[in-house]
Amino acid sequence: MTDPFVLYRQDGAVVTLTLDRPDSRNAIGTHQDCDDLAAAFERAQHDVSVSCIVLTGKGSSFSAGGNLKAMKERNGIGPLEAPDATRANYKRGVQRVARTMWECEVPMIAAINGHAIGLGLDLACLCDMRISADGAKFASSFIKMGIVPGDGGAWILPRAVGLAKAAEMIFTGDMLSAADALSVGLVSQVVPADQLMAAAQALAARVVANPAKALRLAKRLLREGQQQRLADVLELSAAFQALAHETQDHAEALDAFLEKRTPQFTGR
Repeated sequence: MTDPFVLYRQDGAVVTLTLDRPDSRNAIGTHQDCDDLAAAFERAQHDVSVSCIVLTGKGSSFSAGGNLKAMKERNGIGPLEAPDATRANYKRGVQRVARTMWECEVPMIAAINGHAIGLGLDLACLCDMRISADGAKFASSFIKMGIVPGDGGAWILPRAVGLAKAAEMIFTGDMLSAADALSVGLVSQVVPADQLMAAAQALAARVVANPAKALRLAKRLLREGQQQRLADVLELSAAFQALAHETQDHAEALDAFLEKRTPQFTGR
């Protein structure tokens, strides 16, 4: 049996997911790889004790994207024997991962330890926050292989860097340094490689210090706000706020503020 592609570790309210194929630079080549990724995010989503996910890669790369050898041999998650089979293959594999990550209501941090290329870049962009090691590289490199972002990258990347920069990255396939990524807002922090996980865990700790139910509601509002009209988001915000006002953590936050003490949140 093949070892899992994703290592799942929970410490308190923080789950760390580590892509564990360092010999292939964490390239994603099989449906089992996609299933492991989707299952890890679904597991965290369904566990109410989880309030933040950190996604990273083992070894020198975050993820090199798709497996080009499997693509050449037409036996992986990419092309098959005919276009209709290939279309179904993408929907079953990488697009399932994209949908699962997008629907996950747990705040997510990408700790980008090395190259994030193609599909690997889009995995990082599906996270809410991104921190980069200073030696990391980024590219939407599909065009260099004569293909397009089959994982939804044409929708995902503009939401991270804006339409003009996303178009430049997709049409050229050019590589960005960590400093470049910081300058265009692709990442919010660049740190030395040996400090990356400490920085990601510190950010996660700041996230999970807050009420768990409100975090998930706020994450859902952010997601909906990226694709709905203001009127729709206002309606949803009122409904979510009504739910948040009834939580025990909200009552505790009010009491702690008025009593000038640190709140003790329980996730209820």
